[in-house]
Amino acid sequence: MENLTYMTSSEFGLSAMYRILKKSGAERVSDESAEELRRILEEIGSSIAKSAVEMSTHAGRKTVKAEDVRLAAKPFAKF
Repeated sequence: MENLTYMTSSEFGLSAMYRILKKSGAERVSDESAEELRRILEEIGSSIAKSAVEMSTHAGRKTVKAEDVRLAAKPFAKF
C-alpha cells in the first residue's frame, strides 16, 4: 500500500514517463523504469524549483520568472 501512496502523490503522470521513454527510442518499457524516471525527474524538478525560488527571493521578487528557472536548470543541462 505504501507504493500506491507514493504513486498517487506524484506530480507527473506515469503514462507521460512511458511516452518519454518510447519517444527516446525504447521498444519496450518496464513499469519499474517508468516509475524510476518519474522519481528522478521529480527530484530534479524540485531541486530546480527550489533554486529558482531562491533566485527570485534574492532578486527581491515574489514572482519566479522563466529566467530564474533557466538559470536554476543550468547545472542539469548537458548542452
